[in-house]
This record gives sequence, structure tokens and C-alpha cells, in this order.
Amino acid sequence: MQIYNTLTKKKEEFVPIEEGKVRMYVCGPTVYNLIHIGNARPMIVFDTVRRYMEHKGYDVNYVSNFTDVDDKIIKKANEEGVEPSVISERYIAECKKDMADMNVKPATTHPKATEEIGGMLEMIQTLIDKGHAYVAADGTVYFRTRSFKGYGKLSHKNLDDLQGGNRSLLVSGEEQKEDPLDFVLWKPKKEGEPYWESPWCEGRPGWHIECSVMSKKYLGEQIDIHAGGEDLVFPHHENEIAQSEAANGKDFSKYWMHNAFLNIDNKKMSKSLGNFFTVRDISEKYDLQVLRFFMLSAHYRSPLNFSAELMEAAKNGYDRIVTCVQNLSFLIDGATDGDLTADEQKLLKEAEGYEARFDAAMDDDFNTADAISVIFELVKFANTNAGADHSKGFLVKLKEEIVLLADICGLIVEKQAEILEADIEALIAERQAARKEKNFARADEIRDELLAKGIILEDTREGVKWKRA
Repeated sequence: MQIYNTLTKKKEEFVPIEEGKVRMYVCGPTVYNLIHIGNARPMIVFDTVRRYMEHKGYDVNYVSNFTDVDDKIIKKANEEGVEPSVISERYIAECKKDMADMNVKPATTHPKATEEIGGMLEMIQTLIDKGHAYVAADGTVYFRTRSFKGYGKLSHKNLDDLQGGNRSLLVSGEEQKEDPLDFVLWKPKKEGEPYWESPWCEGRPGWHIECSVMSKKYLGEQIDIHAGGEDLVFPHHENEIAQSEAANGKDFSKYWMHNAFLNIDNKKMSKSLGNFFTVRDISEKYDLQVLRFFMLSAHYRSPLNFSAELMEAAKNGYDRIVTCVQNLSFLIDGATDGDLTADEQKLLKEAEGYEARFDAAMDDDFNTADAISVIFELVKFANTNAGADHSKGFLVKLKEEIVLLADICGLIVEKQAEILEADIEALIAERQAARKEKNFARADEIRDELLAKGIILEDTREGVKWKRA
């Protein structure tokens, strides 16, 4: 299995620290609002990496945090006149709902920053004791960036080039710094903000320290994979390396994985451009399995462009797999038991070859685009070779092969209780025809049939509208 390592800028053979086990940390969202589709990409991508690792037999300890203390959370809390914890708990719950709808598995541990303050104080004190951090007059604690000789190794930035002042590293009160490149580990409280007691001042942690502490607590001082969006490479992940390695005296993570940006109609997503979409927005038009399919249709390190046309293409692709599985389920219901024929055994051996090709694509730095292409080829194979004259055993094994590969991608394709949009529209058209012919019994029967499948009809002046329950 080859993984592209941001640290070395090349693909490397994956060799875990401990045989058979993977320790993986993925930076999670700051919970001040509903997650947007940019947040969704790393969630889906690295959930798929985890699923494939588990498919290969690894025991994966997967940690993804919630940043639940932050300026944006505090601002929203003040606007609503509530405690910041009310905001963060609300949006953690909403985030978990969206993750479940995208079929993102819960992490082994979802730590929250506010519950790990003790560990942060301990690591900061260690950094002070080792000469890697210092306390300013107002109680702010800064990391002494130049004290860590490896600074810049992940982002491949030169410290001298940064001297001009990268604004993402500078904060108010920078005149207290020994060096403009030093960054905050702990900062004093402000009026109306939550705070914690510390040896230096009443205050709260800087953003970067939380991941170093939570990774160490739940995964150990050294981990196999640290992942997140490419926007986190610098300064966040660079600072994590500096803190962790300076405090622990060991290499932090063997492999660093970063997904590329998501654009909207070839533009950067922003509220000012009116192209900002939450996952919940997308769920009003599409099954979020379609969003997951779309996210996996490109390699995770390739920029991905979101558009209505591409989402429709993703929906059609996803529906194609679901329809194949549904057809196989229908054939299975009508098939008889019996030994596999020689031809069926030959066909199944051929079908198993698709799994090997799927694995080869995923072993090449988790190339989900090629892996999904293999699933499509297997669907075509099934559509061509599965018929009512085949034994139940053959049909079951063929269906299981498709479901297995889709499941590794986190795609739910066995949806017997769900009905596709094309089928819904067809039944609505039949119901309208029945009503026109005054066959109200059949019209009511169709309404009840759809309701049983979770589809609610609403007769309006503009025509029949429907939604999933």
C-alpha cells in the first residue's frame, strides 16, 4: 500500500508503527455552525481510508476532534445570549447527524478541546521547561519557533522567508514576542469569554496546541497517519509538529495526508459570492450518498469542482449501482437453490478479479476514482451475466461482491426500503392517470405504497410535490 506523504512529497510504502494496527488522527471541525461541503470532503475521504485499512485487516484507532472553544463560537454565543457550550453542543449534534447521513463512521474517539485543558497546560509547561516556550508580561505563552530546528519541514517553507511576516502566524500583542514567527500556546481571557485557570493567567488555549495534546492522549506520542485539508498544512500542522516533537522528543507522525480544495463552479466557496453550501443544504435536494459518491469520484489530492451538473452525474452514477443491486435482489427472490454450474463458477472467478483490481487502485494512494470505475465495470458485468436462469447461490455471491466494494467506499447501495426518484415520478404519473380515469382506489393505493416507502405526496396548485419522510 502506497501513501503520498506530504512530509517527503512522495509516495511511500505504508508500514505501521505497530504491526496490524493503525493510529490515525484527523483534524475535525470548529463547531459554530452547520458543516459545509468543504468540511465534508476530508470527513468522507479519510473515513474511506479508514474503511479500506479495516478491509485490509488493520485495527484502526481513529481520532477526530471537535474544536469547541473558538472566537466564532464565542461571537455566536454572545449574539444569542447563551453560554458558548450551548452553541458547540448544538452543532456537534448537528455535525454528527450530517456525518451519519453521509455514512461517515463515528471516530473511535471524538475528543473536545474544552475537556482536554489539563493536558494542554501540562504540555505547555513542558515546552516552557525545555526552553521551547516563554511567558510574556500579560501571561500569554508563546512557542519559540526558532528553537525547533525542524520548523518548516512539512510545508517546505524556509524560516528566513517567513521572517517578512506571514499574517496567519501573527496575532494581536505581537510586540511581546521575541520573534515575529512565534505563535500562541495560551492567551489571556477577554471580557465575556470563557476561561480556565493556569499558572500564567486566566485564559484559554491557542488553536494549535489542542490537536497535539489530544493526539498524544488517545494515540500515543507517535502516530501512523495525521490527516486533514491542505489548508491545514501551514501553519496548523506545522505548528503541531513543532509542539509535539519539541515536547515529546520523538517524531510525531510517519505519514501526513492532505486532501485538496473543493471549489464551487470553479470558484472558491464563500458567502460573499453566494456559493456557500452546507451539507444540510445539499441534503434537501440529494441523498447524501450522492454527495459521498461525488466526493470519491476524484482522487483526494486533486482539486474537486462542485456544480449542479456534476452532482447530477454523480446521482446517475450512484443510482446505476443501486439499480443493479436492486435487480439482483429481485432475481434472488425468484431464484431456486442448487449447486453452481461450471459456467457460474467461471463467472464468479471472473467477478472476483474485479476485487483485486479495486484493491490495486486503493493500494495506489487510495485512488477512489479508479476504484469506483472498477465497481462500474463489475455492475456492467452483473447486468450482462445475471439472469432469471441462474441459481440463487450465483446471484447472491455476485450481489455480495458489488455490495462489498461499495461498502469499502462507504456507499450504501443495498436499499430495498428506498425507492429511486425515477420510480417515484413514474408512480406519481400513474396515480395522476388513475385519478383522471376516476380510478380513485388505485390512486389511493399508489399514495399508500409510496408512504410505506417513506415518500410523502402533497397535491398543490402547481402539481404533485413529494418529499422523503
